[in-house]
Amino acid sequence: MAEFDPEKFEDKYANYFTELQRAYKNAFETMRESYDSDLVHAIDQFVLNESEPFYEDGGFRIELPDDPATRLEGSGVPVGEETLQAALDDYVAEIDAELQRMFRLDTDEE
Repeated sequence: MAEFDPEKFEDKYANYFTELQRAYKNAFETMRESYDSDLVHAIDQFVLNESEPFYEDGGFRIELPDDPATRLEGSGVPVGEETLQAALDDYVAEIDAELQRMFRLDTDEE
């Protein structure tokens, strides 16, 4: 894997597409261990498909589309607001952790 370059991340889909796919896939697999697989799949397909990762101030930020609950209505997966928010928070944190690992930016592991 090429060394991470924050400036190249501005054009992330041209420069880091494979790494982004892998990070999202790894996060998906991890989330399936903690949450209902139908919910994880629905979040992946109806919310995260419109998410956008950004690198700024030495870390990653995952921007989600507006109103994730409304997006999930078409999925057929019933979920309460608290459960959805907890799952989204955990999913975003897991994507962030995967991106940190993928680009070897996780300073906790030496």
